[in-house]
Amino acid sequence: MDLNLLRVLDALLQENSVTRAAERLGTSPAAVSRTLARLRRTVGDPLLVRAGQGLVPTPRAVELREEVGALLRGCDNVLRPGAGFDAVHLQRTFTVQAAELLLVGLAGTLTERIHAQAPRVDVVFLPEAVEGGPGLRQGWVDVELGVLGHLDPEIETRPLTRMPLVGVARSGHPLFEGRIDARRFAAADHIGISRLGKRHGPIDGALAGLGLRRRTAVVVPSHTSAMMLARETDLVALSLEGWLPGTIEAMGLRTFPVPLDLEPLDLGMAWHPRNSADPAHRWFREHLASAVLSPAGPGPAGGSAG
Repeated sequence: MDLNLLRVLDALLQENSVTRAAERLGTSPAAVSRTLARLRRTVGDPLLVRAGQGLVPTPRAVELREEVGALLRGCDNVLRPGAGFDAVHLQRTFTVQAAELLLVGLAGTLTERIHAQAPRVDVVFLPEAVEGGPGLRQGWVDVELGVLGHLDPEIETRPLTRMPLVGVARSGHPLFEGRIDARRFAAADHIGISRLGKRHGPIDGALAGLGLRRRTAVVVPSHTSAMMLARETDLVALSLEGWLPGTIEAMGLRTFPVPLDLEPLDLGMAWHPRNSADPAHRWFREHLASAVLSPAGPGPAGGSAG
């Protein structure tokens, strides 16, 4: 049935008057009369009958009054952007693809904030091994977080922050006995972090521009293993400035500025446009962004979207 028929029927059953129903709908009495005739044929009931100067509903119309009103409210909830969403009732799993260093720093904060508003929402983190794949397009990744690249053309993105790289070494490392310049930095043995076993990157290019080379003595696949290795050796690792300060201190590590002219890392998040208007997905993206930008803050307020 045409949804407009239901709207006219609802107005007629509420007003018991063609004229007042027309005013309520912003149309003419003649148009409402024509629709009433169509409704009578469809329902097989006169619905409204003449009683003196007015109209009164038939028993069938009385039965339909609440049912039609509830049906229209349900349709409006379906069609209204963000309507009907309340985080406390949300039961859903969101999947995030992120670098290990990022997820270690934000997973706890993100989970705590989300569960405060939506106790039945779960989060699955996937490694960057799926980076550059069809995960966002195919729907098995909700949000990609980190340094964005090789995205499908339709993917939507949001820049979050820029983070400089810093060096990480054990507190008693000989590097901390003097000023750490490019030459002393290059002379130290380094830990490379690469899932693919790569030994060279932007650090090596910047050193080459100064006529220097470093030795990447070990390559590991994750930042966690790099920091644990740096804690036990005189090897130097890399991290993000201001990220995981408590963990670094607890591990007996110290950070220092990398003495090279390096661009900060541009961190952002990406998602498929199919999810852009989804209120639950939008709510989750806001919490994820907040966990990156304000890891110690309260997070987004409110538990509904619309």
